[in-house]
Amino acid sequence: MAQTQLQLEKDERSIGDLFTELAAETGTLIRQEVALAQVELTAKATSVGKNIGFLAIGGAVGYAAMLAILAGVILGLSYFMPAWVAAILVGGVVGIAAFVLISSALTEIRKTNITPEETVDSIKEDAQWLKNQLS
Repeated sequence: MAQTQLQLEKDERSIGDLFTELAAETGTLIRQEVALAQVELTAKATSVGKNIGFLAIGGAVGYAAMLAILAGVILGLSYFMPAWVAAILVGGVVGIAAFVLISSALTEIRKTNITPEETVDSIKEDAQWLKNQLS
């Protein structure tokens, strides 16, 4: 039976040395997993934050444009009906459109998965590795 040099070295180490090495490797592994989770969550949070900023700016500019257009539509309709009826009609149509858009956006936001998938997978692999090392 030919044993490799590594196997001989493993056989010669005491249980105390093995547990010391296991504790050190486990600590390193946990620190690396925490660092990976931090990097992954930071990247996702940065992306979401940037897009929320763009959404707010776009919403403000769009709001100003929409007010100008709606004023023009109300003025145009006031030639055919009383101005108050035109304003209620335009407001109702715009309100329905706003409801549809907001509902759609909230549905998509709820679908967003912020779980750090890579970190979870890596932790599962590490747990399996640790089980194998202890057996």
